[in-house]
Amino acid sequence: MRALLDVILFALELYSWAIIVSAVVSWLIAFNVVNMRNEVVRSIAMGLYQITEPALRPIRRILPNLGTMDISPIILLLLIMLIERIIRMYIYPNVF
Repeated sequence: MRALLDVILFALELYSWAIIVSAVVSWLIAFNVVNMRNEVVRSIAMGLYQITEPALRPIRRILPNLGTMDISPIILLLLIMLIERIIRMYIYPNVF
């Protein structure tokens, strides 16, 4: 059971990094540092979008419109940290 919890914690950590990289790539595209006409950039951006958007969409639906500022990745990262903390503090010690 601990091995399963370790896999879940590792998957949550990887997803956290995917959210961070997705936010950085979106900033780079928005500030024209990288060009979406480049096929490598486009494939990386679309892959990250497809991975992160299903979790970010419900959060964006609940949040009020803040204009150009999107805080949904921050809220999702906080939720992931909360889930990791609950697993590490309450579930992991009680599993044999």
